[in-house]
Amino acid sequence: MARKAGPARSTTIVDVAAQAGVSPMTVSRVINDRTGVGAETRAAVQEAIRALGYRPNVAARSLVMSAELRIGVVYSNPSAAFMSDFLTGVFEEASARGARLVLLKGEGGRPPAEDALRDLIASGVSGVILTPPLGESPAVLRVLREAGLPMASVGAHQVADTICVRIDDRKAAYEMTRELIALGHRRLGFIVGNPDQAASAERLAGFHAAVREVDGVQTAVAQGDFSYASGLVAGEQLLDAPVPPTAIFASNDDMAAAIVSVAHRRQLDVPGELTVVGFDDTTAAVMLWPPLTTVHQPVRRLAAEALGLLATEIAGGGDAVERADRVLAHGMVRRQSTAAPRG
Repeated sequence: MARKAGPARSTTIVDVAAQAGVSPMTVSRVINDRTGVGAETRAAVQEAIRALGYRPNVAARSLVMSAELRIGVVYSNPSAAFMSDFLTGVFEEASARGARLVLLKGEGGRPPAEDALRDLIASGVSGVILTPPLGESPAVLRVLREAGLPMASVGAHQVADTICVRIDDRKAAYEMTRELIALGHRRLGFIVGNPDQAASAERLAGFHAAVREVDGVQTAVAQGDFSYASGLVAGEQLLDAPVPPTAIFASNDDMAAAIVSVAHRRQLDVPGELTVVGFDDTTAAVMLWPPLTTVHQPVRRLAAEALGLLATEIAGGGDAVERADRVLAHGMVRRQSTAAPRG
């Protein structure tokens, strides 16, 4: 018995972009009559729309073109301290610009369901900001690109058709590792962050780059996912080694705080017997004893910059914003969790 065919897939903005040889964001600009698109490119997009019979969603377009700036914020991050700083930066910038924020949360570090993302799009948001690790999630990016929405990602590294705002993670990790070596440490532990984020690989690369410059440095690497719980597991693994490290560098403050907890449980003095350093400089770095030496990542500024660039993109700021990869300055914050190794 023949099977009844399902409904044909409707033409999407991605199909139009492929036909015209441009990005979905450029198609969105043409559909919404924004600036920043050359006459030849505009004509190619319009021809692709005619050839494919593409019909833009009139209701969604009218919402996008309304006077109110509505920004979707999609987040799912295991670090409450990071998210507190991030949301503060977004709220402050949105308030200054008179923008309305629409929040969508995924659970446990996972992306929101596709239906939830489509509901967010249908609500009429003009663009979307993505927090780590969602700025590098293929599932999330696919849905947003199909809708032709402008996107800004904090902490992501050079994602196509997305404004990326970050620090130089490799350089920051390199500098912190050099400080540990300068203190005299030659047995170093490192805890990697979420394997799905480019920042994790960049921080590990910076750590290794610094170690390679000095003879006689022994290293041990454990996998985490930026959560406090993963830091506990990684800390136990590193300190259970026959010859444990004298210093541990965790890829964020939550995991570094977990290392301090593991050390206290083992009656190890921090920093007398174990130096611990983190990354981010969130409130987690100062809510324990001793407070953490850490890399300062300006999370609030990163979030505010992302929203500002996204607002410019929505207003038709041109292809330069579309391809933006903004790198903000980082710093080192030295507190009481570091010391020279004993002996």
